[in-house]
Amino acid sequence: MFREMRRFKQQVSEEECRRVLREQPRGVLSMIGDNGYPYGIPLSYWYCEENGKIYFHGARTGHKIDAVKRCSKVSFCVYDEGYRKPGEWALNITSVVIFGRLRLVEDEEEAERICTELYRKFTDEEEKLEKELQALPRVQCLELTVEHMTGKLVNES
Repeated sequence: MFREMRRFKQQVSEEECRRVLREQPRGVLSMIGDNGYPYGIPLSYWYCEENGKIYFHGARTGHKIDAVKRCSKVSFCVYDEGYRKPGEWALNITSVVIFGRLRLVEDEEEAERICTELYRKFTDEEEKLEKELQALPRVQCLELTVEHMTGKLVNES
C-alpha cells in the first residue's frame, strides 16, 4: 500500500525514527486543503511512546480542522538539526515521514493529558500549567495514528 524507500541504503531503523520523534520540537503536518490543494503547517507535537501516536493541539476551528473533517489521511514530517563530520561543510540530517490518520480528540480528560504532555515537552514550569489548562475549552486536540513510517539519513552534499 505504501511505497518502499527508493534510496534504501539511507534508511534508518524504527528506533532511530522514534528518537527523532522524541527529541524534536516540531514538524510539518500536511493534509488535503481547500479545493484539493496540499496544506502543510509547522506544528509542535507530543509523541507518546506508550501507544506510538502523535498528538497536536490548536484552535477548534480553521483550515486544519476543516481539512481533517473532509479527509483524515495526513502526512507528518520531522527532521533533526543534523551534524557535520569533522572537516566537512554538509549537514547529515535524519528525517522521518509518517503517513496516517488524524482524528479529533473529543474526550476532555484525554485532551487535558495531551495538553499537559505538550506543555511539559517545552517547559517544566508547573505553576503555569494550571493557567494554560484554563484555555482547554477553546483547544482542539488531534491524534495521529501512524500507518506507515520511514526515516532516512541524508548528507546534503
